[in-house]
Amino acid sequence: MQIIIYTIVVAIIIAFLLGVLLGLFKKIFHVDTDPKVQLVRDALSGANCGGCGLAGCDAFAGAVVKGEAPTNGCVAGGASCAEKIAKILGSVGVEVKPKVAFLACAGSSDCTAPKAEYIGVKTCKAAQLTMNGINKCTFGCIGLGDCVEACPFGALYMGDDGLPKVNKSKCVACGKCVAACPKHLFRLIDADLKGPIAVCSNKSDNKPQIRKDCSRGCFKCGLCAKKCPELCIDLSSGIPVVDYTKCTKCGTCVGACPDKVLVML
Repeated sequence: MQIIIYTIVVAIIIAFLLGVLLGLFKKIFHVDTDPKVQLVRDALSGANCGGCGLAGCDAFAGAVVKGEAPTNGCVAGGASCAEKIAKILGSVGVEVKPKVAFLACAGSSDCTAPKAEYIGVKTCKAAQLTMNGINKCTFGCIGLGDCVEACPFGALYMGDDGLPKVNKSKCVACGKCVAACPKHLFRLIDADLKGPIAVCSNKSDNKPQIRKDCSRGCFKCGLCAKKCPELCIDLSSGIPVVDYTKCTKCGTCVGACPDKVLVML
């Protein structure tokens, strides 16, 4: 019985000493933090999506208070979040233009075909590493849904045509799909963008192969640029790129494209 009592007493003493030591260590190694950090953290969306380019909301809150991140960096929070942060920091708010994810590929199952049967790991990344994609068009969407799995907001889903679809009402432009796509087919565009845009990423100049690989592939005919009355289409990258500061949204280029590479948003 005495052994049990001694054991309890010793345990209590050790626990007390450890508590005292922890208290001392906490006091010795305490680092003062700016109270604004917590205020900014509370103003954030809390999504921890990483769309700001940092590890999460805590990291962003610390960085924005130090001036190492912009007040409009929380893409999930949008304009209202940026305004709250600017108010906390006593700075002028920065305009936030909403963006949305866009897939630059129209190579659905009706337009291209598999190059061979794929029996490997059912991810786009694996298929890219082993076969450079599973479809004949090596520039197009693989269609195994890595982007859908990566989206923390449920803004992406696979369509019946084998291509991922974006639900614009849910997309916050966090950029997870951009990072997840091994073909680099996703990009973030202005949510209110109006005008023609290319739904192809095939920059090859092998015209006969493009025709064989996908019926929606850009054939590099240049008709879009030739027909454009404002001369606002650049083909130097291999894909039509529209200068929206000059574009009048007349749709001439869309009608001129024989492969429907340009579509009107």
